[in-house]
Amino acid sequence: MRTTPRARRHASHGCPQGVADRADTPGSRAVAAFPRTAARRAPVVLLAVSLVLAAPSPSSHAGTPPMRLSSSRGAVAEGCDDGPASCHGDVTSLYRYGYSLGVHPFTSPHDVRRQLTDHFWLFPVSGGCPARIRPGDTCELLGGNPIRVEAVGRTWLQIATLPGHDLGEGLHIRFAFTRSFGFHYLVVSAWQDRPTRCTQGVLCATASRAGAWVLWRVLSGTLTITAYAA
Repeated sequence: MRTTPRARRHASHGCPQGVADRADTPGSRAVAAFPRTAARRAPVVLLAVSLVLAAPSPSSHAGTPPMRLSSSRGAVAEGCDDGPASCHGDVTSLYRYGYSLGVHPFTSPHDVRRQLTDHFWLFPVSGGCPARIRPGDTCELLGGNPIRVEAVGRTWLQIATLPGHDLGEGLHIRFAFTRSFGFHYLVVSAWQDRPTRCTQGVLCATASRAGAWVLWRVLSGTLTITAYAA
């Protein structure tokens, strides 16, 4: 049988004729181009993933229902004085709000906390409290609500409500400051070791969480400005 030039070309490559014909189809060219396309897109995908991981977590909303927190040693950042283990039984989280304080690349979270505690009169929530607040101080915040300064850490301040407060006694509120790539953030967490008449009521509890979000929003706005002088 006479061998054609086309058959000799396929035979010289050591491949059957059907395989060689399929290698020239459009689908095979698309498969060959796929690794190059994936290689070009890989850096873009990795950058997107890294940005998502670095982004701050979304803030809680005023309508978020209370949730129970276990009184374990692993959650010491949210306790009555030193952590939930210092409370009697479980504690109930009321809200957790996050606020951006803008860009302050040359200011540390400690500087912002010190600006708050050492110049408390600058802030709209100061009420009848002294200009410089320290652990153990008792005073009245805006609206005549008595509180006690429970503790002051390097990057956080914690207060507790006293009898006569609109929300009841035994609520704990922590103001924590953080920084990431020059951006500063304030996280306000509130919890209680036992329910009060207000936190047990749906309307009062919802209104108090909404009011707290607005109040701490005003505080964060003031801190955004004063942090430049911290």
